[in-house]
Amino acid sequence: MRIVCAMSGGVDSSVAAALLVEAGHEVVGITMRLYDASAHGEASAGGRCCSPAEVYRAREVCDLLGIPHYVVDESELFWQRVIVPFGRDYAAGRTPNPCTRCNQHVKFPPLVARARALGAERLATGHYARKVGNALCRAADPRKDQSYFLFSMGRAALSFVEFPLGGMTKDEVRARARALGLPSADAPDSQELCFVSSDGHAAFLERHAARLGVSGEALAEGPVLDRAGRVVGTHGGIHTVTVGQRRGLAVAGTRRRYVLSIVPEQRAVVVGDAKDLQVAGLEVGEVCDLGLPAEPFSARVQVRHRSRPYEAVVVPGGRRARVRFQEPVSAVAPGQAAVFYVGERVVGGGWIDRVHPGDASP
Repeated sequence: MRIVCAMSGGVDSSVAAALLVEAGHEVVGITMRLYDASAHGEASAGGRCCSPAEVYRAREVCDLLGIPHYVVDESELFWQRVIVPFGRDYAAGRTPNPCTRCNQHVKFPPLVARARALGAERLATGHYARKVGNALCRAADPRKDQSYFLFSMGRAALSFVEFPLGGMTKDEVRARARALGLPSADAPDSQELCFVSSDGHAAFLERHAARLGVSGEALAEGPVLDRAGRVVGTHGGIHTVTVGQRRGLAVAGTRRRYVLSIVPEQRAVVVGDAKDLQVAGLEVGEVCDLGLPAEPFSARVQVRHRSRPYEAVVVPGGRRARVRFQEPVSAVAPGQAAVFYVGERVVGGGWIDRVHPGDASP
């Protein structure tokens, strides 16, 4: 079987390709050039995908495996569909999740199209997730599970994609890479935000504001308000804060204050106590369906990458959904993804539009 393998230059995609070669498949490696921080004079931490070093390493791996390697430039698509929305979301007081947007618009649709054009029957990636039949499921290694980021790929892509590493742990992957002598065996894990340099996302937005279409005023300092609307301090810009944040705010007094919400029209941040962060439900937009039931259903809903899922009832409604949690959930940020799990299976998800605090329900 001819299979195209997405090659980032990291250890995961390298081992995925090696496993496919070992299984006797005709493998073609493709690396997507999305954003190179060094080309913009930006300092990069280790493990930065898309950099020249990572592209070169992917080519080295393909040479070692004896498979062809191609590089495709999707940098303009990445800028328009991932980075521009990222900047505008922050300016609008939301906390974006660019990895899910990238999987939705940039990685999977173009790669599937290129794989088909090359006569391939499957596309493989180094993601930690499992595919059971046509269902997307959590990976065997809970520490590395990436199914949360993959809900947005859509059914069409999912039916064409394979995840060779889904049943392996990260330690097993590195051990296999060392045994095979792959040059990526000890490569550092890639950063979640491949386009943000080592000085952080706020500096990135300020540096590229004009190109992103974000005004300087939208990124300016503003007031910190308590729940009664009184000014209790200042912040360095709404793009520097997210719901649940405590540090980095110049707030009077010694009480611990947490960001409860962001009001972009006033460039204001509203703060309160930890108990005020709790929400009873939320509303989700742009829902992606990977097997959603037609009627309300019980699910475990994950609202951040590094958080446990919470028991809830999901009420689907076309491209929207409502979620009612069985227990209060803290620090839910509009703009983040809410992903619905039934058992180990991802049945869908979307982006958080609104939260319903306290004991209110959607």
